Amino acid sequence: MNTRNVSLDIMEFVEQNILPRYAMFDKAHNLSHVNSVIKRSLTLALTIGADIDMAYVIAAYHDLGLDGPRAIHHITGGKILASDARLRRWFSPEQIKIMREAVEDHRASASHAPRSIYGKIVAEADRDISPETVFRRTVQYGLAHYPEMSEEEHWARFAEHMDNKYSSHGYIKLWIQNSPNQKSLNDIRNIINDPEALRREFDKYFHEERQ
Repeated sequence: MNTRNVSLDIMEFVEQNILPRYAMFDKAHNLSHVNSVIKRSLTLALTIGADIDMAYVIAAYHDLGLDGPRAIHHITGGKILASDARLRRWFSPEQIKIMREAVEDHRASASHAPRSIYGKIVAEADRDISPETVFRRTVQYGLAHYPEMSEEEHWARFAEHMDNKYSSHGYIKLWIQNSPNQKSLNDIRNIINDPEALRREFDKYFHEERQ
């Protein structure tokens, strides 16, 4: 991960105190996931010219709200960031407010556009929507949270989620123009439009994750 532009003391704090908290989350939201979001956030921040330290901390905190109810994890995560007095060492109250709002705005199902460029950065970075990642994470989440389901029930849940979130009428939004995610989203939509191809993708990752 290219973190050479992040302040070393901020990076040390985050790596020691924040990132280890992701070890308790499911496979779709674990340490690998948050590191990927950090990497993509830094790349976007460098491209846009945003504050690197702010983008780094926002990405690091963005899913900490999964400690509580998933439906409001973005709100909970914003509160966790805003209430962490240790961040006042590096950031002003206005910066912390912007970072809290960015965490609140990162969720894919949000009904409004992120309120700042930092919200757009983390929202975009959180969408690793390469087809393999999307399909595998959806299967992983189902297995982790609904272990009692049969394979056909998992397939029904998987197909419904793909339609609700990633199809041409799905709720996912991309906020940064010409993002690499746009091609990936188009690839996913082509597969969704072919039910047999979508079932093959489900079968592949379901059987791999069940092993």
